Amino acid sequence: MRALFDTNCWLWWHLEPERLAETTRAAIADASNELYVSSIVPWEIAIKHRRGKLSLRRPFDDLVPAMLAATRGVALPVEHRHALQVARLPLHHHDPFDRMLIAQAQVEGLTILTADPQFRRYDVEVLAA
Repeated sequence: MRALFDTNCWLWWHLEPERLAETTRAAIADASNELYVSSIVPWEIAIKHRRGKLSLRRPFDDLVPAMLAATRGVALPVEHRHALQVARLPLHHHDPFDRMLIAQAQVEGLTILTADPQFRRYDVEVLAA
């Protein structure tokens, strides 16, 4: 499986793995699966942290680079083709971070690891976190 972390799933994997479903933890731990972290994920964490909507146990500048280094996976930058795909998505919901992750998963053929039921409304493979 080629899987893309949703922001919450990525945070949980590193900070609260017990919140993830056993099947999701197993998929992440399985070295035969390719894991991807979108560049949108640290950006979303930064914005939520600065707005006071997300508390972190360590300073952002320490925590996020450590999490990125500890993630066995591939960094997925946002590309023009991903942005173009966002414009094609139906407006099931309006979260711009989620919409970009969905577009990236569609373009790259990735399964999204997420606990958000909104993702299932789109034409994308989901593994429930």
